[in-house]
Amino acid sequence: MKLHKPPKLELFSFLFSMPLIDLAINQILYEGRLWEDYRIWLYSVPLIFFIGILSWYSHICYDNWTEKKYPGLDQSKKRVIAKCLVLFLIMTPSILLIFFVYDSFSILGYELQPHHLLKGFAVGFSVNLVFETLYEADYVFSKYKESKNEKETIQQLSVAEEYDNLKSQVNPHFLFNCFNTLSSLISIDKEKAEMFLNELSKVYRYLLRNNEETVSSVESEVKFIESYFKLLQTRHGDAVQLNLQIDKEYHVYMLPSLTLQLLVENAVKHNSISKSKPLVIDIFTTAGKKLVVSNNLQRKTVKVPSNKIGLDNIRSKYELLQESGFQVIEDAKNFTVVLPLIWKPVTMLEKEKRTV
Repeated sequence: MKLHKPPKLELFSFLFSMPLIDLAINQILYEGRLWEDYRIWLYSVPLIFFIGILSWYSHICYDNWTEKKYPGLDQSKKRVIAKCLVLFLIMTPSILLIFFVYDSFSILGYELQPHHLLKGFAVGFSVNLVFETLYEADYVFSKYKESKNEKETIQQLSVAEEYDNLKSQVNPHFLFNCFNTLSSLISIDKEKAEMFLNELSKVYRYLLRNNEETVSSVESEVKFIESYFKLLQTRHGDAVQLNLQIDKEYHVYMLPSLTLQLLVENAVKHNSISKSKPLVIDIFTTAGKKLVVSNNLQRKTVKVPSNKIGLDNIRSKYELLQESGFQVIEDAKNFTVVLPLIWKPVTMLEKEKRTV
């Protein structure tokens, strides 16, 4: 049979209190003789301590059984009532055992007195009441903490799953257009086709890698958007223009992965593009840890089908990261998106990694 290992609180409380209980019981048994007869210290004190160990361990096993039978916080009333029975099932028999054994064998000349039992029960009741309350409070606190951790884990799993769904939506639609462009360039300008293919490989290498990450640094996102823009420029020429003004102090800040790609892709998708009216995209940082993506507004006359992934995707990511400040501003001339930069975005990233 495997012995139950007592929790540290129960063990330390026993080791602290049992010597005091031992002295109190021997004081009841022998009164003034306790301080005069060395035999009491030699024989009776160790015996009471041994009986105390048996009583305490029975107490711990009973509490453990009770906590397994009524483990929930909503079962606290039943658990407390069951633990109160320890006074009759363990404490009372232990006190009776001590006094009747000592009287029956006349240990060191002891003779049972009625008031000795009352005093013994008073000591046992007081000790059990104090420590049973302490043990129950510790159990409730640990269950509350466990319940809270479970809720946080479930929430983290839910957030991670939702974030994974958002990341899986980032699937650039320009892939087939890029292949068509590459196919045309191969027959017209092989050198340019090779350069185009190199940039395309950089773009997709970044897409595959960063689509698995929650956040990316501003520096890496800007480098990526420069490669991405070269693909757009190969297809559209000077009809698409990109202006980057990024303060280097913000390079180490973070933003949701592939955010810039989504915004630039949306700008190209929903606006008419021509050499006479080029689409101009400005990406710049501002005071207050903001990154702004803005383009001149020249909506296509024919409405482009949209699944609304872009902006809703980015907004949802910021909400999951619990970062405020995301803004979409539109007027007659410009379409602007304000992205709050994140200094320490590790909370969401760490949570996701812990729950995977």
